[in-house]
Amino acid sequence: MELQKLSASERITLAEKLWDSVLEDNAEIKLTDSQKNALDRRLAAYAKDHDSGSPWREIKDRIIGKRGS
Repeated sequence: MELQKLSASERITLAEKLWDSVLEDNAEIKLTDSQKNALDRRLAAYAKDHDSGSPWREIKDRIIGKRGS
């Protein structure tokens, strides 16, 4: 199958079906040591200061840009 011949919508549907098949198999997705360390650091930072970071609205605005600007 040549993926580039599929439309964007067809490729997205294929990706969704592929992901669903992984979930159906109850496949365990293992984290690397680096990923585990990053999660541990973030959890420790959160435990130390629950108010650190930015609210979701600000994060979303940074990612997609402010609407109406």
